[in-house]
Amino acid sequence: MTPGEFRKLALSLPDTEERAHQNHPDFRVAGKIFATLGYPKADWAMVKLYPAQQQAVVAADPKTFAPVKGAWGKKGCTNVLLASANKKKVREALSAAWRNVSVHEALRSIEKTELAKKRRRRPTNAV
Repeated sequence: MTPGEFRKLALSLPDTEERAHQNHPDFRVAGKIFATLGYPKADWAMVKLYPAQQQAVVAADPKTFAPVKGAWGKKGCTNVLLASANKKKVREALSAAWRNVSVHEALRSIEKTELAKKRRRRPTNAV
């Protein structure tokens, strides 16, 4: 898989936009990054998975997928070696990462709305 193919797959997901972060392209939904290109090197990418999802993709294809080093990797960020990547597996990983971020942001939005409603309903103490 080439970086261009990864980019095309990422951008095919609904409401995805490409921006840049730390001098490499990233892909976002609801303003939040779910994948990047060129990290840690030009021939790599990264997808934001949950730790259980990361374990599954790494176990299924350890030549292509590997945890990012450090704390981000422990949280599920997963590197993708593009040269050995299978398009179907990468599409599945990108879709999972996209869902993880979009669902998380939707839930946060609902929580903020509910909190705002509670604040408006709070009675004021008249003096």
